[in-house]
Amino acid sequence: MNRSTDIAIIGGSMGGVAAALAALEAGYKVILTEATNWLGGQMTSQGTSAFDEHPFIEQDGCTQHYQELRQRIRQHYQDRYGVEGMKSGQALNPGNGWVSRLCFEPRVGEQVIREMLEPYVLHKQLHILLQCQPIKASVKNHVVKEVILQDKKKNHLTIKAKYFLDATDLGDLLPLTQTDYVTGAESKGDTGEPNAQATAKPEEVQSFSYCFAVEYCQGQHHCIKKPKNYEWFKQTQPYSLTLDPKTKPRHFKMFKKGSKDTLPFWTYRRIFDAGLFKDPKRPNDIALINWPSNDYRFASIIDKSKREHKRILQEAKNLALGFLYWLQTECPRDEGGFGYPEFKLRKDIMGTRDGLSKFPYIRESRRIKALERILEQDISLSAETKKARQYPNSVGIGWYQMDLHACVGNDDVSMFEPTLPFEIPLGALIPIKTKNLLAACKNIGTTHLTNGAYRLHPVEWAIGEAAGALAAFCLDYRVNSKEVWESKKLSKILQKKLVQQGSKLEWPQATLQKL
Repeated sequence: MNRSTDIAIIGGSMGGVAAALAALEAGYKVILTEATNWLGGQMTSQGTSAFDEHPFIEQDGCTQHYQELRQRIRQHYQDRYGVEGMKSGQALNPGNGWVSRLCFEPRVGEQVIREMLEPYVLHKQLHILLQCQPIKASVKNHVVKEVILQDKKKNHLTIKAKYFLDATDLGDLLPLTQTDYVTGAESKGDTGEPNAQATAKPEEVQSFSYCFAVEYCQGQHHCIKKPKNYEWFKQTQPYSLTLDPKTKPRHFKMFKKGSKDTLPFWTYRRIFDAGLFKDPKRPNDIALINWPSNDYRFASIIDKSKREHKRILQEAKNLALGFLYWLQTECPRDEGGFGYPEFKLRKDIMGTRDGLSKFPYIRESRRIKALERILEQDISLSAETKKARQYPNSVGIGWYQMDLHACVGNDDVSMFEPTLPFEIPLGALIPIKTKNLLAACKNIGTTHLTNGAYRLHPVEWAIGEAAGALAAFCLDYRVNSKEVWESKKLSKILQKKLVQQGSKLEWPQATLQKL
């Protein structure tokens, strides 16, 4: 089967969805594909539905569409339960989790995304292909001619498009399209970054996590069967409620404050606060479990054979279920004793048979060799300039710490380094050679270190919007993306269009003065 379109977006990540909205609003026909049966990537199919955001997110520092996404999620709960906001007067946080201003159930996020895209589907401007993975591409003179996808029944589908966007969470399109990319950690000699290592380590990517959700059913018993290799994982991972055990340990308790007044583990990423909604049909809290204890750091799944890829994912699932089993049987209870058998694995929350997210939460992707590479010294709070680098061709903004979890082969690399509010340069979306392909999520031209700041929800969304708008702009003006990057005139016109569609290209001084 063959299909043709203006813009093909391979990968239904947050960046992919945002890119689709931008391209559709520009009037172009779009095909959006996704390997799972849920759109939304890290916020839905990967189970991370407690947004990692900066402190100004309610007023500034994101695109108009991202703010609409957040409001629609809140509106879903407001319409269903009649709860308008929090007792504190703040905007509604359905889970009332303390890690984020917006914690919610993944399925709600997926439903909201569908609602945002539905008008374009009805008008046949957008075609969505679920459970399809790219397996091959045809490239001539650095121009991608077509991409071949395989569905769950192993049927093949060929997509021809004028522009292709890689919005997969692992940069799956890059090797298929012969687009140059890097993986893992660069060397200090290459990047000049203060925290880079002496030698490059391509395998040293951030750990990934199978997330899951549990309901607290007081007085009940819901222990799962002990997972394979549980004893080994318990000792090696290890399973614990303690963070930073080697440096400044913070000991958490389940429902009470822990050492140094750490807030309760249970409410960290709670995604449904039963006390807030008081629904007799839903009497119990539900919490998302996304913690270092279910981070899989023993191998990378990038550029592995199908057999090895499958083996690693299964081991990562066993690791995650092992943490659940530890919580149910061996976790120290606040009042004494061990284990919380009251924790019920809610398989329906993730929409899977095993109760784990449909795909693991991916923190680090293949990254394009881009026209512009974002370095640690461009965004770090400790940089000598005391100001994040400003780009005359900025296509978006964001802010988050350089957040690196344990990496493959390096347990000690974890960092949470502060940054300054930063920008997204146009050239970071554009490969050096491939002419009609753009990076549209966490596969842009960052480094191993700066990826830790650009991979979070609102930044990935901004990257996707910029990529979708850029592809549409290139078709409007019959130019390729590199030509836009090289032309100050074209870059300025693109920026004007981005602002008109609701993107922010620089941080307001009034916001920066609050730092």
